[in-house]
Amino acid sequence: MPKGSTDTGKAPLTARGERTRAALVGAARTVFERDGFADSRLTDITAEANCATGSFYTYFDSKEDILDAVLAEAQEDMLHPGGPHVEPTSPDDPTAVIEAANRAYFEAYRRNAGLMLVREQVAGISPDFREIRRRRGQVFVERNAKHIRELQTRGLADPDLDALQAARALSGMVSRMAYHAFAVSEEVDMDDLVFTATRLWVNGIGLRSLR
Repeated sequence: MPKGSTDTGKAPLTARGERTRAALVGAARTVFERDGFADSRLTDITAEANCATGSFYTYFDSKEDILDAVLAEAQEDMLHPGGPHVEPTSPDDPTAVIEAANRAYFEAYRRNAGLMLVREQVAGISPDFREIRRRRGQVFVERNAKHIRELQTRGLADPDLDALQAARALSGMVSRMAYHAFAVSEEVDMDDLVFTATRLWVNGIGLRSLR
């Protein structure tokens, strides 16, 4: 069963083991996105990874276990987007920072949209994955709550807001916007999406713009 932590799968001990595990995780992502979780088989994953079926159990206990590892990689991408990474045009302007963060999140979500659809499907039927989804979502909430508190301390955000509750509401809003834009729909204007999310964020926390 999924572990629900960053320690997903059995740790390989050699460089070759690292490569094999990475190949299995990459193959699992391809198969899950192509066939869905329910219709995916371990033999499909090992064939995609071009390795023996027995090798799978050296690193993972089950199909659920490797899905957890795939989702952990996606979580890392969405928390710390790589290229193209989006930096705020005005680092001292909180509105610019929020805008850049929203754009980076949406770009990362678009890269992972197929997998996010699989995650929603599995979380709908598995209490274990619902709990994992909740815990991973909480990481985004806590990071945003910290940012809101910093803005409150600087006198730039509504001091009466509960930062955690505000972060929970705004994080959930942006997540659902991304889901509907990229996992459900196929055509969306990224600039419009970023503008709307940013305007709602700014208004939601009563931000005093420095522009």
